[in-house]
Amino acid sequence: MSEPSIFKAWENFYVIAGSSSAALTGLVFIVVTLAANRRRGGSSTSEGTSIFSSPTVVHFCAAFFISGVYAAPWQAAFYAGILIGIVGLSGTAYSINVGYRASRLSTYNADRGDWMWFIILPCLAYLALCIGGFTLPSYPPGASYTIAAAVMLLIFIGIHNAWDVVTYLATKSDDE
Repeated sequence: MSEPSIFKAWENFYVIAGSSSAALTGLVFIVVTLAANRRRGGSSTSEGTSIFSSPTVVHFCAAFFISGVYAAPWQAAFYAGILIGIVGLSGTAYSINVGYRASRLSTYNADRGDWMWFIILPCLAYLALCIGGFTLPSYPPGASYTIAAAVMLLIFIGIHNAWDVVTYLATKSDDE
């Protein structure tokens, strides 16, 4: 399969993935806005919520961006691969930063599940994007499956993490 046709072969997948991630991003904005209107917490509440809700939007936006890259009419996979690889590198650095911020949070101690879903799995997904992106020009079929798996993982991470944050905000009492 030639380079430009690899993008055509994945068109339906990325229409679904991109639409889903864009819609889910909008829902996260709505939920966070409603939660903010419900309670006006102190800085510790907003810091913890920021550490655990902002990455969810980043993951959905990364999936949306990759979908856009795959939908573009590329003549060669090189530039698309570079863009995807850069997203992977940036996302890995971002996830490490989230882990650092979570480890310094004094109002909440992240448990194993939090570390898995908010730091480890995102790092793995972004590393897969990095590898898939940078190998896309030389091995389009394998790289495309790696990128698609990473995009799906980011969407599922985002769904899990959004549910986790919403559940936390819904069950947290105002005096905590």
